[in-house]
Amino acid sequence: MVKELSTITICLFFLALTGCSSTHQVEIKPVEIKPIHITIDVNVKVDKALDDFFGDIDAAEDQLEEDKGE
Repeated sequence: MVKELSTITICLFFLALTGCSSTHQVEIKPVEIKPIHITIDVNVKVDKALDDFFGDIDAAEDQLEEDKGE
């Protein structure tokens, strides 16, 4: 009786172990690297726009400095 009970217990233990285990397969594709085109002239355009916008103020400031120097 004890032998049968221990056999059933061991069988239930292994059944529980196989029921709890799982396997997963993850597929990793190779990484593709492509060239990137970056435009950098944005800062140059902003600088030029600021120079155009404040150009008359800078010219007036230069004129004032020249007048003070005389």
